[in-house]
Amino acid sequence: MSKDLALYYYDSCPFCQKVLRYMSAHDIEIPLRNTLASPQFREDLRAVGGKTQVPCLVIDGKALYESDDIISWLGNHYGH
Repeated sequence: MSKDLALYYYDSCPFCQKVLRYMSAHDIEIPLRNTLASPQFREDLRAVGGKTQVPCLVIDGKALYESDDIISWLGNHYGH
């Protein structure tokens, strides 16, 4: 895949876990950025999307929020 991707998340977020389970079930590997473990990741997310809401899939510098929308995008782009 030629897109620059990163998933911003944190472990205790149930919506993040939903996305992570989908990725695991479909062998999708993209960079993960835990916003609670890294203040820098949290600030990076705020800079991209204007807020620190997770989960957020950043696609070529654009923020995609909402777990169902992220899963739909992943399914469409990874053939699931």
